[in-house]
Amino acid sequence: MLLYITWDASPDIFTIGPITLRWYGMMFAVGFLLGFMMVRRMFLREGAPEAWLDYCFYFLIGGTILGARLGHILFYQWDYYSQHPGDIIKVWEGGLASHGGVIGVVTALWLFSKFVSKKSFFWISDKVAAPIALVGAMIRFGNLMNSEIVGTPSDAPWAFLFVNAVPKSLADVPRHPVQIYESLSYLLTFLVLIALYWKTDAPKKPGFLTGLWFVLIFGFRFIWEYFKSDQGGFGVALTTGQWLSVPLVLGGALMMALARPKPGHLG
Repeated sequence: MLLYITWDASPDIFTIGPITLRWYGMMFAVGFLLGFMMVRRMFLREGAPEAWLDYCFYFLIGGTILGARLGHILFYQWDYYSQHPGDIIKVWEGGLASHGGVIGVVTALWLFSKFVSKKSFFWISDKVAAPIALVGAMIRFGNLMNSEIVGTPSDAPWAFLFVNAVPKSLADVPRHPVQIYESLSYLLTFLVLIALYWKTDAPKKPGFLTGLWFVLIFGFRFIWEYFKSDQGGFGVALTTGQWLSVPLVLGGALMMALARPKPGHLG
């Protein structure tokens, strides 16, 4: 007898008139709010102006959404959006790519460093690394509630039959709940990074925590791609997500290797 979990969760939390609160949006917002609180504590630790935190928050939200949207368009569905440019702005219909989001975040942090803090890129990137990992974990939970980014067919007893799978054709058989796999791995990444920040001298090595973030996040992403249904894109031999992850893992490893302690430097 095949054992599996029937997953027919609604993506909506509640609806009041024309307003609908969805799990994905709430997870996104709560993740950023928690991240804001964590980075605020880091700023207070160093005596950095709290006004910087507001600017950083705005830069990150804008960079994440814009980068993730453009990444999805360019990496996964260029054939469609090049013919339907009017649909590019329809973010509410879905279509955000984490690799594009990273490009947006890096750009946002660079702009923040250049025009606001006047400090090095790693000064801020090492601080937001752990909170961003937590945001990623919560977003993947939102994907689960949306029954999207589902896994490949599985006969494991923890496999999910995604009744409301997107696209609907993937509701045929039980599949790996790869959203849970990713969410838990990103949560683990968050715990490792936050512990290193507060309990070790890692913040005295600019770029180390940022590099470790890239290695763990996209190392896990590379692994979980083997369990995902086809997401489209340009993947040959490896999936699009794996091809995009390889240089990020290597870049992260290089950051870690080049990170050097700076006496008296904090964060």
